[in-house]
Amino acid sequence: MVDNIHSEQIKVGELDIHYYTGGQGEPLVVVHGGTGGAGEWLQSMTELCAHYRIYVPDLPGFGRSQPMDDNHGISDFVDFLEDFTGSLGLKRFHLVGHSVGGGIALRFAVKFPHKIGKLVLVSSMSVGKGIAFWIGLLSSSVVCRYMGRGAVALLEVVKWLVNAVYAPLKFVNPLPLATIILGASMTVLREQATGLVNQFSTLMIPTLLVWGAKDPIVPVGNAYAAAQLIPHCQLHVFEDGGHSVHKQKVKELAHLLTNFLL
Repeated sequence: MVDNIHSEQIKVGELDIHYYTGGQGEPLVVVHGGTGGAGEWLQSMTELCAHYRIYVPDLPGFGRSQPMDDNHGISDFVDFLEDFTGSLGLKRFHLVGHSVGGGIALRFAVKFPHKIGKLVLVSSMSVGKGIAFWIGLLSSSVVCRYMGRGAVALLEVVKWLVNAVYAPLKFVNPLPLATIILGASMTVLREQATGLVNQFSTLMIPTLLVWGAKDPIVPVGNAYAAAQLIPHCQLHVFEDGGHSVHKQKVKELAHLLTNFLL
């Protein structure tokens, strides 16, 4: 494992959950986005471990974590985050969320404000209804339910054939079912966004919004609008950044987060 970052397993309810952890200091929990897993944050973890004890779980169904059943939505991921942090004995911590993970983190902060020291949302869903048209189309319930599951099934067949014919080559399915299910939740995120925005004035947690000006998925305009509504809010926009500044601007983001969380 990278430097002082360790790979761990923990039982959360009935689920076997994998997570990365490392560092020393105040606890910092990171919620990854909907197309990858905890591994996307390894580089940023390396930069932040000098100041914080970091926990980055693979959400259920991602990476090496056991999936939930098919009938779950975004609220179940919020409940999972509560159970995960409780299983670790974390009573109060800083919280970072990216993309759909930002939507989960924001909902968690609204529901459990007493548990959050500071909140960081990176290109987050739910800070407004704006979203790229093609993302909205692909995340519709009909597309996700039929086309998405068909793609997953096809990729599973390809995986079986590749591994059966040439065992040394391990095929990894780039489209896990959890991505399809969480993708369908994006429609719910958009529908509920107005209700959340109306609660921004009551969100007293110090909040940092981090965006890429060239984000092709969640328009940066969402961030500018939200920053005017959240009382204790800072906004940083990377002018040449996209949707995944945690991978594009590793050192810069680590410096930004360290200064904000101190």
